[in-house]
Amino acid sequence: MTLRTGIFGYPISHSISPPMHQAAFDDVGIDATYQAWETHPDTLADGVNKLRDDAYLGANITVPHKQAVMEYLDEVDDLAKRIGAVNTIINSDGRLLGTNTDAEGFITSLKVHGGVDPAGLDAVLVGAGGAARAAAHALADAGVATLTIVNRTLDRAEALAEEIVGQGVSTRAIGLSNSEYASACYEADLLINSTSVGMLHGPAEDASPVPEGAISSRIVVYDMVYNPPDTPLLRAAESSGARIVGGLPMLVYQGAAAWSLWTDREAPVDVMFKAAQQALGL
Repeated sequence: MTLRTGIFGYPISHSISPPMHQAAFDDVGIDATYQAWETHPDTLADGVNKLRDDAYLGANITVPHKQAVMEYLDEVDDLAKRIGAVNTIINSDGRLLGTNTDAEGFITSLKVHGGVDPAGLDAVLVGAGGAARAAAHALADAGVATLTIVNRTLDRAEALAEEIVGQGVSTRAIGLSNSEYASACYEADLLINSTSVGMLHGPAEDASPVPEGAISSRIVVYDMVYNPPDTPLLRAAESSGARIVGGLPMLVYQGAAAWSLWTDREAPVDVMFKAAQQALGL
C-alpha cells in the first residue's frame, strides 16, 4: 500500500513542501506520496478527518489553518498547546496527534545558518500568527533578553507579548503604524519577519514589512518567507550591510522534524535541502 502525506493550506500553490518531502521518501525507499491539498477553511474538518485512514501517515498544516485545526484533533502535545498552533499531524492508529515543529526549525536555522545564539539579544518579531507564535516561544526558551512584537492588529500582538512575559522575557507590543516601529527595528540585535509580506503571489509580494531605513548594519535579519529567496526585506537588509537568513532553512528543518515523526527514521536533511533548492530554481 502506498502511504500518503500532504499539506493543508489556503492558498497552497506556492508551497515547495511536496518535492522536498517526496525526495526524502524516495531517497530512503519508503513507498509514500506527499501532496499539496488546497483546503478552504470550510472544508478543513472533512480533510483532516480523512487522515484517520491507515493509508495516511499524517500531514503538515500551513496558513491559515495552524490554530483552527487544533479542534479537529484527538490530542495536542504540550509544545503545540503552549505555542497555540499545530503544523504537524501524526496518524497513530486512527488517532490524530498534533505537534509543532516550527519552533525547532526556526531555532535550528537561526543557529546553523545565521550563526546566532539568541540568548541575551534584543529581538523584534513582525507578525503574531502561528509561525510568529512558534518563533516567540522558541526565542523565550532560548533566553532572548527582550522581545518587541509588531502586528497590524495590536490586540493579537499584546496577547502574545503577555504570554512571553510570563516566561521571564521583557516584552512590548506595538502596531505597524506606531512611530516607535522603525526605531525598534534599528536598535534591535535580531529582526524577524513572520508575515507573508514579500511572498511570491501574495497580496504584497513587492513590499517589505519593515520601514525604509530601519535596518542597521549590525543586526541579523531573518525572513521566514522562502519564495522568493531574495525578498524585498532581505534585499534591503543586505544593502544596509546586515547579516541575512532566508526562510528556506526553517522550511527544511521543520519539514525534516515532521518527516521523522511520521516515519520514525532520521530524515535525509541534505536531500531535502537539495530538492527544496531545485524547486526554487536555485
